[in-house]
Amino acid sequence: MDPIQRVATREVYRNNWMTVREDAIRRADGSDGVYGVVDKPTYALVIPLDGNRLQLVEQFRYPLGLRRWEFPQGTAPGLAETAPADLARRELREETGLRADTITDLGLLDVAPGLSSQRGRVYLATGLTEGEPEREHEEQDMRTAWFPRAEVEKMITTGEISDAQSVAAYALLLLHERR
Repeated sequence: MDPIQRVATREVYRNNWMTVREDAIRRADGSDGVYGVVDKPTYALVIPLDGNRLQLVEQFRYPLGLRRWEFPQGTAPGLAETAPADLARRELREETGLRADTITDLGLLDVAPGLSSQRGRVYLATGLTEGEPEREHEEQDMRTAWFPRAEVEKMITTGEISDAQSVAAYALLLLHERR
C-alpha cells in the first residue's frame, strides 16, 4: 500500500506542454493534505558525441530570464506520449539538424519528483550526420555549437551549464563509459 493515497483531484491549469493539478491526499497516519503536481509527458535528452566533442544547444529560458547551454531535449507536442528513442531522434534532428546512426539508452531521470510526474530517458547519439535544424517556433532563438569535453566539464563546474538534466545526463555518460 502506498504511504499516500489520492482522495480527490482537480485540474488547475493546462496548456500544450503541461497540466497542473491539485490532489487531496491522505497519509498513512490518516491525516489529510494537499499536493500540487505538474504533469508533463516523458522527455528525451540526447548527448551528441563526435570523437572528443559534444554538441550543445543554447536558448533563452524564460523562467530563469537567462540564456543557458544544455543538451538537446524535449517532449512531443500537444502532451503526446511518444516512444522515448523516437523522441530522442526527433529532438536531435529538430534542435541541431544532426542525424544519428546509433542511439544508445543511458538511463532514466526524474525531473523534480517532489513536484512533477515527468520522467525522461537519456540517449547517447553517435555516428552523426549534419543537416539543417527543423526547430519549432518556440526554438527560434536557439543556437548550437560543438565543445571539447574538457570545455563542457569546465562549463559544468563554473555553472555555465546549470541545467540539472544535462549535468545528470553527463554523469550517466561517464558511468556508461566506465563499464
